[in-house]
Amino acid sequence: MVDRRRSWWGWGWEDQTPDARQTAAIAATIASRFDVPELAIREPIALRALDLPDPRLVPPTALASMCSTDRYDRAGHTHGKSYRDIVRNFRGELAFAPDVVAKPRDEADVIALLEWCSAVRAAAIPYGGGSSVAGGVEADIGDGYSGAVSIDLTNLDRVLEIDRVSRAARIQGGALGPVLEQQLRPEGLTLRHFPQSFEFSTLGGWLATRSGGHYASVYTHIDDLTESMRVVTPSGISESRRLPGSGAGPSPDRMFLGSEGTLGIITEAWMRLQDRPVHRSSAGVWFPSFGQGVEAVRVISQSALFPTNCRLLDPGEASSSAGATGGAAVLVLGFESAHHPVDHWLASALEICAVHGGTLPEPARSSSIAQTTTSKPSEASAGAVETWRNAFLRAPYGRDALVAMSVIAETFETACTWDRFDELHAGVTEAVTNAMQEICGGGTITCRFTHIYPDGPAPYFSVIAPSRWGSELSQWAEIKAAASDALITHGGTITHHHSVGRDHRPWYDQQRPDVFASGLQSLKATLDPAAVLNPGVLFEPSRGSRT
Repeated sequence: MVDRRRSWWGWGWEDQTPDARQTAAIAATIASRFDVPELAIREPIALRALDLPDPRLVPPTALASMCSTDRYDRAGHTHGKSYRDIVRNFRGELAFAPDVVAKPRDEADVIALLEWCSAVRAAAIPYGGGSSVAGGVEADIGDGYSGAVSIDLTNLDRVLEIDRVSRAARIQGGALGPVLEQQLRPEGLTLRHFPQSFEFSTLGGWLATRSGGHYASVYTHIDDLTESMRVVTPSGISESRRLPGSGAGPSPDRMFLGSEGTLGIITEAWMRLQDRPVHRSSAGVWFPSFGQGVEAVRVISQSALFPTNCRLLDPGEASSSAGATGGAAVLVLGFESAHHPVDHWLASALEICAVHGGTLPEPARSSSIAQTTTSKPSEASAGAVETWRNAFLRAPYGRDALVAMSVIAETFETACTWDRFDELHAGVTEAVTNAMQEICGGGTITCRFTHIYPDGPAPYFSVIAPSRWGSELSQWAEIKAAASDALITHGGTITHHHSVGRDHRPWYDQQRPDVFASGLQSLKATLDPAAVLNPGVLFEPSRGSRT
């Protein structure tokens, strides 16, 4: 692991990128799917060939030891990991590279960095694992700043204190998922928050973006696991009291949850933990139609069974990711517990599925073996369930391979109430299909549920379409706009768990009440008078906030 390095331009580890044989196989599959000629496969620009703008900032002597202007550091911190980001990285289009990458060693360093940025009016962009897919870490800051500093928090990665009695821990904001879980494991505890980006995202990033985890119900968002937070702002430190619940006015934590680095930098948080699961049961349920699966999932969501996993894949997604045939929709269903067997809960959910036409092509699986993996959660699974899970974890690497062959690969997610789902699903599918046909000559859109609530699902759409070298971003932007317009028109949210960033701002501005936007601007003027924290994300600073 000492020599292992993150890819500066793409997802994850450099040694996990699909090799030439794998990429060629993907190209052949895509060409066949869209009935197009053989796809040309290109190579990303070499790091040494990048034409980065010269740094505009020179850190003061007291901060120099934690700051870098190294080519790899600046390139790797320029963008997040959205499709648009990867395409620009691949081509070497890094116009908004940060001038300095700072890696504070403790909270005192964070304070000093914000003081410097405020004094010289440099944009301060908090950076965790860099897995943003909404333009949340890019220094596209406009005029009025002397430069940009990317503040990488990953040195603040320790579990500082564990309260075993209350089952909580005080954890630094820069802890990556695997690092965090490794420190909790000796106590038999887990945060149990596993987004797809788990390996390359941090606690502070999860809190700042209101991250959604792997689990389908109950503890779906990081909000549910937060006991208190400590946040450094240019105007001082905000630290909320540890409490299991409180009715004492608006919650200070809610002010910073989802603030995306615009109001402060999260350095620590007390997080609610759980005992590590021991008992698991899971099954892959096939439905003759997606509609029958939707109705089964609605009933399950309102039955108080609270499944750990309840991911419904439409026939397109089920075929490509779970190996289903015959136009079947597949429900990836699972339960787990640290304290008791869960076979009965699975059996009750399967009874509901059967009423709505669900069948089991393979028997359900159960286990009572303690979790041992250091990364993603394991679960008893077989067949379609395991096939889907493996595809889920490898998907971001495959997306990078599609960029190399000029194929648009995008996802967008939302949430809506059950009564609006059919209309939203039909409206989004039609709008995106029409856009792909007009812009790209074709393409596919699939849907799955990532999370479920008693009052509605969180649908997640995936788009793949052939593109033209050099035109990917303009074509992507048109498809993105069609999808986003349809989400807002049909009553969904512009994002359920991917954050707002810069990419979703136009539609978040429509969704958010105007008076609330004014309140956010006033709050920022108080906490960040020089308006240096992640400008352009979520909202524009008020005119009087820059001094």
